Amino acid sequence: MRHGKKINHLGRTASHRSALLSNMASSLILNKRITTTLAKAKALRKYVEPLLTKAKDNTTHSRRTVFSYLQNKESVQTLFGEVASRIADRPGGYTRIIKLGEVRLGDNADMCMMELVDFNDIYKKQDAEKKGKTRRSRRGGKKENTDAAITDAVVEATEVIADEKPKKAAKKAPKKAKE
Repeated sequence: MRHGKKINHLGRTASHRSALLSNMASSLILNKRITTTLAKAKALRKYVEPLLTKAKDNTTHSRRTVFSYLQNKESVQTLFGEVASRIADRPGGYTRIIKLGEVRLGDNADMCMMELVDFNDIYKKQDAEKKGKTRRSRRGGKKENTDAAITDAVVEATEVIADEKPKKAAKKAPKKAKE
């Protein structure tokens, strides 16, 4: 049983795992997209998303904290400069994992592509076209819209009923005339 085991150790020692995640996070920040195995990508997402959140607050303390994780000056500069300006208004979910549907030849590991969400221009164009509702409520939305929809439905129903009543009366009148 795996009770309480939240960390995927990736078959490595703690120091090797931290070095691996640090290097992968630096590569992701510098290149905006990397190809890796699915297990490593899921572990990297837990590692890098808090760092991206810290980058929104550009203070000396947050820079030093992020540098202690990444150990790479160029990636820290890119993170606090270019990346932080793009993710400033996003409340979370800075990375996207796309399964490639292929496996690695050596060990049959599932491969995926991990990218920073705000740096994919293809998805941004599609989102701009769809740009209708940005948030959904479980309770059905705003009351103003539902009230308007209900009144429109009631008006349409009364119009339909009003149109049907004269037709029925007209059909009944000739029947009475025939008798």
